[in-house]
Amino acid sequence: MNAGREGMGSMATKSAIEKSDDHSGRRQEPTAISTFSGNAMGTWTGFTHFLSDVRAEMHKVVAPSRKEVQATTSVVIITVFLFGFFFFVVDFIFNKALHELLTKLGGAQ
Repeated sequence: MNAGREGMGSMATKSAIEKSDDHSGRRQEPTAISTFSGNAMGTWTGFTHFLSDVRAEMHKVVAPSRKEVQATTSVVIITVFLFGFFFFVVDFIFNKALHELLTKLGGAQ
């Protein structure tokens, strides 16, 4: 084992070979199981951190009171009717204008 390595490398490598150290500057390749478990543990840790952040943010949430819900609901309903009326008027005006234009051009009768 040492015979093939003696002519190669630096002093540190030679010193490691002489001491029979298999970790001589070369990184050991991870096995499939260690890679899988390492990624799974990292993913699990990230997921649990995310859940703890969600829980902390949910403690900050305040539910609106009944009075606030009634007020915002009435604003939404009134706004919907106002926009509906506005678009009804705009549609009516465009319909009349287009009908007059086509009548003058001889397309509509």
